[in-house]
This record gives sequence, structure tokens and C-alpha cells, in this order.
Amino acid sequence: MPNELRRVERALLSVSDKTGLIDFARALHKLGIALVSTGGTAKAIAEAGLPVSDVSDLTGFPEMMDGRVKTLHPKVHGGLLAIRSHPEHQASMLGHGIQPIDLLVVNLYPFEATVAAGKAYDDCIENIDIGGPAMIRAAAKNHHDVAVVVEPADYPSVLADLEAQKGATTLTLRRKLAQKAYARTAAYDAAISNWFANELGDTAPAFRALGGALAETMRYGENPHQWAAFYRTPENRPGVSTARQVQGKQLSYNNINDTDAAFECVAEFVPEASAACVIVKHANPCGVAAGGSLLEAYERALACDPVSAFGGIVALNRKLDAAAARKIVEVFTEVIIAPDADEEAIAMIAAKKNLRLLLTGGLPDVRSPGLSLRTVSGGFLAQSRDNAVVDGMELKVVTKRQPSERELADLRFAFRVAKHVKSNAIVYAKDLATVGIGAGQMSRVDSSRIAAWKAAEAAKAAGVAESLAQGSVVASDAFFPFADGLLAAADAGATAVIQPGGSMRDDEVIKAADEAGLAMVFTGHRHFRH
Repeated sequence: MPNELRRVERALLSVSDKTGLIDFARALHKLGIALVSTGGTAKAIAEAGLPVSDVSDLTGFPEMMDGRVKTLHPKVHGGLLAIRSHPEHQASMLGHGIQPIDLLVVNLYPFEATVAAGKAYDDCIENIDIGGPAMIRAAAKNHHDVAVVVEPADYPSVLADLEAQKGATTLTLRRKLAQKAYARTAAYDAAISNWFANELGDTAPAFRALGGALAETMRYGENPHQWAAFYRTPENRPGVSTARQVQGKQLSYNNINDTDAAFECVAEFVPEASAACVIVKHANPCGVAAGGSLLEAYERALACDPVSAFGGIVALNRKLDAAAARKIVEVFTEVIIAPDADEEAIAMIAAKKNLRLLLTGGLPDVRSPGLSLRTVSGGFLAQSRDNAVVDGMELKVVTKRQPSERELADLRFAFRVAKHVKSNAIVYAKDLATVGIGAGQMSRVDSSRIAAWKAAEAAKAAGVAESLAQGSVVASDAFFPFADGLLAAADAGATAVIQPGGSMRDDEVIKAADEAGLAMVFTGHRHFRH
């Protein structure tokens, strides 16, 4: 590929984000590049003592309609789109007094930030940029002659190219900038179209656009032979995508996936009501517990499956304190994620240099709506986030025996956890802690048996004579299609059951529960998670 150089004589700057603007403009001026600008950008450059022409001087038209119309003009777009080597284009420029624009610097009106701030509908509309995307796309199309910059992060590389090439840019850089430019306008339009769909209540618009900004390139994906990258969407939801990494090595693809699963699960537990801890391994909770303190919650969560917890993710719903941190670091852990941490806890974790500590500043709202996506060959599936919460469900007792208040509390706890376990999901819980979890099996009865086996193994690890499932309750993410799964839970020692109900054999399952002396409640809500 010939690395054709294009000298920059004139730059048009129009930015909403003024970060680094003056230093960049000053460097362009030193290279002998004429500056043209708009509105507030022109004012900022002029106030810095730099010579700058207003775009209205270029077009011969003033800004109008509250700034909506200022760059939508042939003298702007002609200067961006003209092919410098094309005789007819050159003749048109000469005949109409169009001056070439060799460098375009534009970042768009902050639409995404306006929406994230919860501004009114009209404010969001006013923050939809029109001239900016039009100029960006024009410059990117004509990248053989024009360089386009859409974010301050690229100022250094552009200046380095200009300085190395004595005021010119390379085709290599212009192509990279053009790719980013189209990706930026695509992400911008995606944010706008998805916002409109939400405002209209349209859950299945004719076109669904997706956009994200690169957070980091990863060493590899799920497996070493797969490449991977992490992108952030405009959604401002506390979690792994917004967290501050205090320490530790780079998160892997699997770390991010597992940490998200852990933090979304722990957010089900209101921190004002109790401390809570979730330990996740391979995207499934292997221990969840509530307690009076984070230390108590962690110890009880760990007791559910101490083997699987090795190399796991620990998520907490309260500010991490030293007592909990001291205990957590005794077990090899990949990531700790919490809303915050005190200085003593941070110092304690610092001794484990590879252990990642992520602080999010808050918990996600499990009731808030949102979009959940999954790719398939040739497309993707889109659905609403599962924001159903057991506290909002009407629990219907369907057995002769009523659950006790203790059982009811454990049933609600277990169903919260089952929502975050891969289907078929079976969760045994006792005294607001999981004691056995069965996940991802093709048969629900197999999940019941695995969860019971896990509870028995946990008892052995704890030096307890009988299975931890004795006297527990059990939650199922979907109905029991046959009585066998329920009876396996009863054999394990469960005394009460929570499930969605809705099977053709509900009567058979209820009868089996009555014969086994179980209390059973239906929620009317399924929590499949494939």
C-alpha cells in the first residue's frame, strides 16, 4: 500500500469536548496550519490568543436557528469531499470559491451523556448532532485526501504524524482515523435509535443498531486461540464496565464475564437489610449468603462449595472492610468486586499483586429495564433484561402445609439466587445461605441430585455429620415437569419448595409434595438463564 502523504493547509475544528483542544490547536498553528472553527470552539481558540477564522467567514452565512445550521454548506462539504487529483472537482472548487479542508476535528454533541443524566425529551433531541456526523462521514469517505479526528485521544498520534512528515499525514493514519470515524457515528446513531425505541415503547424496531466504545483489547478470548476485546455501551449501570480497577493484572475475557455475573447476583440483596456475598465460578454462583457482616456472609458463602470457590470471583454488596478482606485473601481468588473498600482492606489486598480489586461506586438496580443480547449464526437475539424480583411476586401456597416464616425467608432467598444460576437450576438454601447448587444440566432431576451431592460434600468439608441440605428449602428456576426432581430434593432433606408452577403435571407434583410433607409455593415467574 503506497503511504501517500497529504499536506495539511487548513483544519476545521468543532468540538463539544474541549479536552486538549488548545494545546492541539496551538501545535497545528506552529506547523503553519490555518484554523477554522465554529461557535464555542472558535471562541476558546481565540481567547487562547490563536488566530482562527469563523466558519461563517468560510461559508458567507451566519450561524442560524440556534446553531442548528452552520456547517451544512457546500463550502464546508465541498472542501471536505473534493478529490484533490480530480480535475472536475478542482474546477468546481475554483469556480465556486471552495477552499480545501485537509483536517477535520469534530466530536459530537453529548447525546449519550444527556440521556444518561436523565434529561427531558426535548433536551435529548437538542443534543442530537446533525452537522457533526455529516462532516465526519464526508471527511472519512474522502480519507485519501482528508484526515478526520473524532476524539481527543487521537490528538497525539495526529501531531506525531504531522511532525514526522513535516506538516503532512500518511494514508495509513488517515485510513485508521476513517474507520474510527464511521464506527463513532454508527455508535452515536445506535444510541439515538435505541433511545427513540425506548421512548416509543417499541421493543422490536425494524432495525436494531448496536454500538460501543473500546474499553480494552484483551490478550485472548474464552480460549487462547480466540481474539477478544471489551466494549462499553452508553448504559451507565454500575458494574464491571464502569468499575475502577484499584489493583491487579488485566482482567481476562472470562474474568469480565464471571465478574458481571457475580455482581448482578449480589445486587439482588439490599445492603441496608443485610451484608451479602456471592462467589462465582464459570458464570455460576457456587456460594451465596447473607449475614450481619461481610465476613459472616463470605464465610457462609464459602462453606457451600469451598472447592469450586478456588480461583473464583467474590462479589460484595457493601463497602469491603479489613475483616472480610483478610479472610478472602486466604483463598486464591481472581477478582473482588464491591461498591467501595476502606483503606485498610485495600492495603491488605495489595499484598496479593495479581488479585484484581474492582470498586463500582454503587450497585445496579435489579428492577431497572434494559436490553440483553446474544449472538447466533447470522444474527443476534434481543430481549429485555430479567428484572423480575421475588419480592414483587405473589407467592401462592399450593400444598396442605404452609411454609413457616423461616422457610418463607429462605425460599425468597433461594429464588433470588436461582435467577442467576444456569438452567436447569436447583438451589438449596438454609438460614439465608446456599448449601447446594445444581446448574446447567439437561435434566432437572440431575440438577437436584448434583445440588444434593454438593450439599453432602460441603458437610464433609465442614466436618458435619449430616448433609447441609437437611432442613433446607429448595428453589427451582422453572417448573418441575415430573415429581422426580422434587422427590430428589425431599430425599436430600429439603422441607419446602419454591418454583414457578405452570406444568401440565402440577397436580401430580403438588400431590407428591403433600405426600412427602413438603410446603410448596408457586411464584408464577420463570427464571431461565441459558
